[in-house]
Amino acid sequence: MSTEATQSTQEPVRPAPAGAHGYAADTDQPATDDTVAATDGSGSTDGAEVRHDPVGRVLPEFPEPALLAEHGPARIIAMCNQKGGVGKTTTTISLAAALAEYGRRVLVVDFDPQGAASVGLGINPNELDLTVYNAMMERDVDLHDVLRRTEVEGLDLVPANIDLSAAEVQLVGEVARESVLSRALRSVVDEYDVILVDCQPSLGLLTVNALTAAHGVMIPLECEFFALRGVALLVETIEKVRDRLNPRLEVDGILATMYDSRTLHAREVVQRVYEAFGDTLFHTVIGRTVKFPDASVAAEPITVYAPTHPGATAYRQLARELVARGDAA
Repeated sequence: MSTEATQSTQEPVRPAPAGAHGYAADTDQPATDDTVAATDGSGSTDGAEVRHDPVGRVLPEFPEPALLAEHGPARIIAMCNQKGGVGKTTTTISLAAALAEYGRRVLVVDFDPQGAASVGLGINPNELDLTVYNAMMERDVDLHDVLRRTEVEGLDLVPANIDLSAAEVQLVGEVARESVLSRALRSVVDEYDVILVDCQPSLGLLTVNALTAAHGVMIPLECEFFALRGVALLVETIEKVRDRLNPRLEVDGILATMYDSRTLHAREVVQRVYEAFGDTLFHTVIGRTVKFPDASVAAEPITVYAPTHPGATAYRQLARELVARGDAA
């Protein structure tokens, strides 16, 4: 994917006002939608409201996905960004729960030695004998031995703990070291519709394993300048993996997170991402709110912890957008 601006073939950007398409930081109140009356070309309005996303694109109505007649094989999505604290784990958990609400069978693979996704789904990884590390490094351990059911119907977890940090060193001497996770996932890929891999904040061998196993990459991006700087390096790594290891790999989209529509800085960051990557940027943005850490403390996805909160609504919209794009079943 080119990192050059793609604006030349698109309509002029109509900047959204401060309250557009999100919700105010650290509050539970939705911000005012950016709406304009649709016209028929003659100057009259038909009364329909047209919403816009933060960069001025018309916000489509993403329909609720139809239930699936059968499940699998899964599309594997790596949640990846080498910068920490950008919302990878929150997005993995919340998106997985939202997809499960729509009848999808979802597997979350915690691929971070910190085990945050495991804790966020109510599993204490430090009490487990078997984790994703064992499924990768021990031939006699199948991924089914590691799977854990969660409190969310249709959502399962492959947990991780600090043992996974040893895998990065041990894999150096392995044959086909970049494909170890791909091999481990083979036994379960036909049982799920979506597999989300929560990567650690680095571009090391574990992340390369996730990219090699994946069909697509989702890049959560904090609406902050320093987070923006690393995107080009990440995209370069993705392109190398696609060229050398995984030709099917593609960037599913960039997700703006921790967005505060009241700040000029956040709006400028989102605009710059759009200028560089065009429609790779999701229409959906995730606002900054204290409800996300509250949900983490409760060890529940926000769709369960606060189902009517704008944050939960945003992740349901993201799930619908992902399905509408064809990036999830």
